[in-house]
Amino acid sequence: MSRIPILTPDLMTVDQKRIHDAVVSGPRGMLVGPLRAAIHRPELADKWQQFGELLRYRTSLPARLSELAILVTARHWDCQVEWHLHERDAIRASLETPIIDAIRLGQRPADMEAETAAVHDFATELLRDRFVSQPTYQLVLARWDVVGVVELAAIIGYYSMVAMTLNAHELPLPDGIAPPLEARA
Repeated sequence: MSRIPILTPDLMTVDQKRIHDAVVSGPRGMLVGPLRAAIHRPELADKWQQFGELLRYRTSLPARLSELAILVTARHWDCQVEWHLHERDAIRASLETPIIDAIRLGQRPADMEAETAAVHDFATELLRDRFVSQPTYQLVLARWDVVGVVELAAIIGYYSMVAMTLNAHELPLPDGIAPPLEARA
């Protein structure tokens, strides 16, 4: 159960409804995830949805690798809602099932292509160690240049904020959906 009210459009202020309508008319199609919390502060929700839309839909990274970084982030934070929403997007973006399954289990996937391994390792190192090793950084930089490495770090940071918000407020999974991540010891 959520620790904060989940607002429906009929309970929203004019400003909240304006942001809600902007979100549902955009690529997301619905108000989901942390925007259900941020909508309580319309200005925050507006900036949040713009930043999220940029990082999710308009970076130089292929969608499958953005989703890979998001899944690594969701697993790091044990964020059930983030994992649920992005696992299906990762599948749609052609991220291989064995890679998704390994990340779900907290393992490094086997037999990844070089660019997939570079993104996985960058995200894992940044979240686990709070730094990225020079060799891993150079692999991402060489493949996607400065813009790509900046975008990748921003994706990981943004989705960490998403996960922390979802977890802090205990925003629920959709009705009927079982938690996709097992608790870690």
